[in-house]
Amino acid sequence: MTGVSIGTARQIDFLKFRLGREMKNLEKEGLKVSLQESSAGRFNFVSCQVMPGGGQREDIQDVFHRRIARTLSEIILGQWQQWLLKDIIRENYYYFNEEERQNIYRYALSHLGYGRDEQNPVYKHFFKKKIMDKILEFLRQNNQIIVEGFIRFRLKDYVEELARAVEKAVDDFLMEREYQEFIQLLKYFVEIQESRVELVHVVKLPGGTYTLLDEQEQVLKVDYLENLFVDLTDGEITYEDMLISTLITLAPRKIIIHDAGSGPKSTVMETINLVFWGRVRECRGCALCQKK
Repeated sequence: MTGVSIGTARQIDFLKFRLGREMKNLEKEGLKVSLQESSAGRFNFVSCQVMPGGGQREDIQDVFHRRIARTLSEIILGQWQQWLLKDIIRENYYYFNEEERQNIYRYALSHLGYGRDEQNPVYKHFFKKKIMDKILEFLRQNNQIIVEGFIRFRLKDYVEELARAVEKAVDDFLMEREYQEFIQLLKYFVEIQESRVELVHVVKLPGGTYTLLDEQEQVLKVDYLENLFVDLTDGEITYEDMLISTLITLAPRKIIIHDAGSGPKSTVMETINLVFWGRVRECRGCALCQKK
């Protein structure tokens, strides 16, 4: 008989369910298996045992250990990884409120290769193989494994990778927060500005540049730019900054962005949409769109 006892201080039901499902797969292969639950202090254990069924298998221990290692690696990369990330955020960035920590958590997942629905298979395979190898190495010398202790002492590189992902996530969150605060400031400037023109056409040109046209679709002549935006950027101003600065100075009642449907929306166009919310219309096929 071959057996492994797996313990955790977290949700034992989830662990037992996943291990039970894997043991049923072994039963379908002709092996006799059993699962028993016990507790010791703050830890709960699931003891998995397997023995040959109708026929003998010399590789039974290797097969059993590989199934345990695969199941545990999937659990660690799934439910446990979520807990680990949230623990890192809570312990090291306790000064953020709950909503902010949730945003940081989502940024951290993106740095670990997660898309909208699931983890990138390349990242998942890389982490899973490393964790499986560590578990198999451990099981060759031990028949009891406590998940939290194993992660802490045997998966230090993995935990450090999670910590780096959280650190990058915090930087992303702070940059996004600064950006949103900046957008709110620009929106305030637009609201207090008196509109100098009724309508401005923003026409996208080849090479990613833009031209501004007035109501008569003539190139807009602006010779009264104020120093407001330059002050905000400490004198370092880009082409995109100048475009937004010009629009803020003009504070048009309506902005039409032409050729908006060609390619992904640029950052400057997203900024214009946010700052002039409710005043912007996107055009995808008029005569001005075809002129450029």
